[in-house]
Formats: sequence, C-alpha cells, structure tokens
Amino acid sequence: QLRFVESGGGLVQPGGSLRLSCAASGFTLDYYAIGWFRQAPGKEREGVSCSSSLDASTYYVDSVKGRFTISRDNAKNTVYLQMDNLKPEDTAVYYCAAGTDYVRGCQSGGTEMFIWGKGTLVTVSS
Repeated sequence: QLRFVESGGGLVQPGGSLRLSCAASGFTLDYYAIGWFRQAPGKEREGVSCSSSLDASTYYVDSVKGRFTISRDNAKNTVYLQMDNLKPEDTAVYYCAAGTDYVRGCQSGGTEMFIWGKGTLVTVSS
C-alpha cells in the first residue's frame, strides 16, 4: 500500500515553530514530486509548498514564503516542513502528498497528487 504517515502537529503559540514529518511507505520518494497541503475549517484545500523530484526547485504559496521550508531526506524516505513564525491563520490540517509535477501539484490544491497521508492538525493559538 502506497501511503504517507505524518507527524509533528500540535498546539503552538503565535510566533512559534513546528516541524512536520512525513514518512513514505510502500514506495521510494526519490522519483516523485512531493508537497504539503492544508485545509482549514470551511476553506478549500491549498498547496502550501511543493518540491521537485528532478532538482532543488521548490514552490511556496505567498502566505508562507520566508516562514516555511520544505525539505526531503531520500535516504530516510521522509519529507519535512519546517514552519517558523507561525500565525493563527496557519491553523489547519496539514497533509503531505506525492505526484509527478510539483508546480501543478501545489497550484491545483492537490488534485494532481495521487499518494496521500491522513493529515496532522496544527493549531496556532495563544
């Protein structure tokens, strides 16, 4: 079974940091574009950050640029999202996913991605 297992979510105060991890199971991460997506209550899912399988190219939605960093460790078959200077509007369930095109994957809100995790909740609140 091809899937991701996310971890690292939780409650953090505004201005704080969290690092999300996503371990791939049943497939090798090297060959896929990967990304992080989020869905807040009452809102559509959005692509937060995605990474190319071919080089170091990355995509970030404007609202997280300069605050979030996506990375992958192919040896550990794991994807990370470092989130700094968190804001209440970052509160959402965060999902990782894999696909073939990192830009279209993120800009489509994940409709182009086809391997998903179950999500981890991030709550930013004082």
